[in-house]
Amino acid sequence: MSDEKRKPTPEEKAAAAAEARAKAEALRKLREQEAQASQEASPMEASQEPQEEISAPEAKPVSEMTPEEKAAAKKAAAAEAIAKAKAAKEQAEAAPPPAKPVSEMTPEEKAAAKKAAAAEAIAKAKAAKEQAEAAPPPAKPVSEMTPEEKAAAKKAAAAEAIAKAKAIAKAKAAKEQAEATPPPAKPVSEMTPEEKAAAKKAAAAEALAKAKAAKEAKEAAENGADTAESAPDADAKAKAAAAAKAKAAAAAAAKAKAAREAGGDESGDDDAKAKAAAAAKAKAAAAAAAKAKATQATGDETPAEEALKVPSKNQPYLDKYVSRISEAFGQEVIEASYINELGKEVPTLTIQNERWHQVAQFLRDDEQLSFEYLSDLHGVDYEDRLEVYYHFYSYKNRQSLAVKVKTSREESKVASVMDLWHGANWNERETFDLLGIHFPGHKDLRRILLPDDWVGYPLRKDYVQYDEEV
Repeated sequence: MSDEKRKPTPEEKAAAAAEARAKAEALRKLREQEAQASQEASPMEASQEPQEEISAPEAKPVSEMTPEEKAAAKKAAAAEAIAKAKAAKEQAEAAPPPAKPVSEMTPEEKAAAKKAAAAEAIAKAKAAKEQAEAAPPPAKPVSEMTPEEKAAAKKAAAAEAIAKAKAIAKAKAAKEQAEATPPPAKPVSEMTPEEKAAAKKAAAAEALAKAKAAKEAKEAAENGADTAESAPDADAKAKAAAAAKAKAAAAAAAKAKAAREAGGDESGDDDAKAKAAAAAKAKAAAAAAAKAKATQATGDETPAEEALKVPSKNQPYLDKYVSRISEAFGQEVIEASYINELGKEVPTLTIQNERWHQVAQFLRDDEQLSFEYLSDLHGVDYEDRLEVYYHFYSYKNRQSLAVKVKTSREESKVASVMDLWHGANWNERETFDLLGIHFPGHKDLRRILLPDDWVGYPLRKDYVQYDEEV
């Protein structure tokens, strides 16, 4: 409701009336002071000539003053009173008028208030715009980036990869150094030959570990820079690595063949096996190279797209459902909540079996949810449990919701919602007929597809046909 149409409350009326009375009283007192000062000043001005300069009164009693000094002091006091009254009047006129209800404003006052509110809104919008422009731009998908933005993102990713590689190498070196055996606490001259050999071996191992860590850090940094700067160099490295692996596999096969021939084993089967093994290794190396090439070709876009994955458009709806149900029944009533990405991103909830009927009634009757239509109900056998799946729709809000309720295979039962949605009648009978899930509260729970004397439930995964002739 706008300020112009809103009626003032009794408290606002009382406050405005009190303020108006106080202002009127202050003006009345001000006018009385002005009149009294004017009356006191008039006789003095009529009887005495005005002095051009008034000296500061001395600090002596009135009884010791001459008539002229008394008249001058009286005139100064009157002038001071008039000045004070004038200053108070100007201050009262300069103060802003008290806020009063819109219904009591004149058209001019309404227009002025409206203009002031518009100016304030413009100022706020301008400040918000400046703040938004000052904030850094949000991250956007790689597909929408310009070539310059892609190059900058690629460079930043390379720098980050180099920093991570250096940190990993440094941590690894520190760990190896910490795990290394401490040096013996006695001079080398006192060591036995065995202790000297062990110390020498430990020092050599430590030197090798340090050199290896430094080499890995350098290679990681170079690989990160090469990946960020040039994809062709990465492709060439992958091809060279694949060729080296294939060459090594062929050399190993030739060496094995030569060893067999030198040992007198001329079996053709072994030779064929060696060739097949070499060919398999070469094929695996080529596949690894191709995979590395494909990864490097798309590596600058795929990680960024995964990192910048946009949340589901239905996530706010799921948050609303969880919030409303948690407020009414507590958080423990919701066993799971997620967006079903394989099912049109429908918000999905798993509700406690014992509280299901209460939650179902809340889903239908709550003003903010209003799921008045049950579009689907069926059961599923997961071997370790059975589940009943519900799909609701709200015509009022144009929103969907899926609900799952779990039950055991031994005592399978889920509360009936036939009293809430009449469409659940045949769906619950079908689920009972084929899966054996009971629905307490159903008014006519009996088989709907199979005869009453049928043994077992055909859609259960452990179902065994009773009559083999059927």
